[in-house]
Amino acid sequence: MKNKYNEKYIQRLIKSTMQAVGMDVELKQDNSGINMSYNFIGDYVGFDVDRLLEASKEMQTPISLELYIKIITMHELGHAIDRDALLNTLSRTLEIFDTKKSHSLYELYNNIELLAMLIEEHEMNIVFEETAWENAQNLNKEFQMVDEEIFEAVKAHSLETYKSLYEEDLHLYEELVALQSVQIA
Repeated sequence: MKNKYNEKYIQRLIKSTMQAVGMDVELKQDNSGINMSYNFIGDYVGFDVDRLLEASKEMQTPISLELYIKIITMHELGHAIDRDALLNTLSRTLEIFDTKKSHSLYELYNNIELLAMLIEEHEMNIVFEETAWENAQNLNKEFQMVDEEIFEAVKAHSLETYKSLYEEDLHLYEELVALQSVQIA
């Protein structure tokens, strides 16, 4: 029997969610390794079939792939609702991107100024993620797409990823600052 979770099936699930909430954002299949993402420059939602299948299984609260995709789709649409705010950060986002591209990981994590920039990027991303989840929650309340408890489980799981990476880098930054303070003293 052929796996029903193929690209066309998942694409239909995403599009049906978009239609149900009255939003029409371009949809592109990709192999980025990210389950779903909103590209605010191109104004489209990207999705990776394999990663969506994996990510839905990583939930501590077991939920169906269909519900997971509905919730993540609303989240990405939440970013689309916030597109103007995202566009307002474009110059800083590109500056951070270029800086990261022109330095090695060693440099990024052993230079206080560069590590502070990574912390800034984390903080920006967390704000955008929280805003997208608020927007998604409003869509869910208005259109009654999924149970609130299931929505909250996916939201918490998703936000934890961003917050744990931020906390790891913040801890490294604090250690680097402390080390530099000891060396100066």
